[in-house]
Amino acid sequence: MRSPFQITANITNNLYRLGKTNTEVFFMRKNNGTYYFDEPPLIVASAGVAGKKEGEGPLKNYFDAVFEDTTMGVNSFEQAESAMLHDAFIRALSKAGKSPSEIDMVMCGDLLDQCVGSCFALKDLEMPFVGMYGACSTMALTLCNACFAVDAGANTVAVGASSHFASSERQFRFPLEYGGQRPQTSQWTVTGAGAAVVQNPKTAAESEKGSPHISAVHIGTITDLGIKDANNMGAAMAPAAARTIGGFLSDTGTSPDDYDMIVTGDLGYTGSTLLYELIKREYGVDIRSVHKDCGLMIFDLEEQDVHSGGSGCGCSASVLCSYLLGEMNKGRLHKILFTATGALMSPTSCKQGQPIPGIAHSVLIEI
Repeated sequence: MRSPFQITANITNNLYRLGKTNTEVFFMRKNNGTYYFDEPPLIVASAGVAGKKEGEGPLKNYFDAVFEDTTMGVNSFEQAESAMLHDAFIRALSKAGKSPSEIDMVMCGDLLDQCVGSCFALKDLEMPFVGMYGACSTMALTLCNACFAVDAGANTVAVGASSHFASSERQFRFPLEYGGQRPQTSQWTVTGAGAAVVQNPKTAAESEKGSPHISAVHIGTITDLGIKDANNMGAAMAPAAARTIGGFLSDTGTSPDDYDMIVTGDLGYTGSTLLYELIKREYGVDIRSVHKDCGLMIFDLEEQDVHSGGSGCGCSASVLCSYLLGEMNKGRLHKILFTATGALMSPTSCKQGQPIPGIAHSVLIEI
């Protein structure tokens, strides 16, 4: 007996087709690593929260909340990260006018073992949970997959990511009590979180249809040029960023001048400098006039001692969900290519002398 809910996948002329019976059809076109949405998913609400140091930086007036006490009144930095992420989701859902029961699924990740930061942040909200790990590229990864879910028929998907300076230092480098010295290429893991609500345009309210929408996404490829220094993440991630951004521009036939901003997640000063060289050499494009890096926007490198800039899942997540989407909703930005970057390492792989592969995913957001 044939099921009343049929899913068919036909690949014809790079057109992916998913359908419910014969009455409702969703379309998604593909060109190399780039997927285009004929009915772009909407980002109907977002919230970005940050810690004390981030709240003293250039974006201090854009965050939905700044927490002076980065322990969040709990017993560990890991629990504090979960509390901060929970807060970001509550704020995003409230802005969207949605209850947890109206969310089809939540896609979220962080830097802690087995994504426990996300698990404990969301366990009491009782939303279907898809844990995702893309290192510091996680915010873009969740947005990409939310679009795929919406294109397949989901109504509302919540996404988010977080990081915490102290919990990340303890896991990937040394506990704060050790007082280890940091080279100038090192970056400061952002204490922050971001959450957003992605809505199917077919079921969106009239008031939501003017929201920023995701026209296309590009799934990155793991890129490893042999960097092994855990204090030089920018160098490890820059090749992946160049590959993803260059591939997206090539797939779409666009140039940097077509965008208000090309935003990377957390390359910092060192990684951004390498990105300019690599993308110019490999793809023949100069993105310096429109490029911004979340790790360079969230801190003031001259006034705040963060060396090469900010990093972490919460870096791109908090900047996107507060400043960037806020500027789009105010009409100051209209088209950005958001490319979150990640270093695919673990404490074990580093101790065993393995290199640090990079990854980057791109999300084209327009309004």
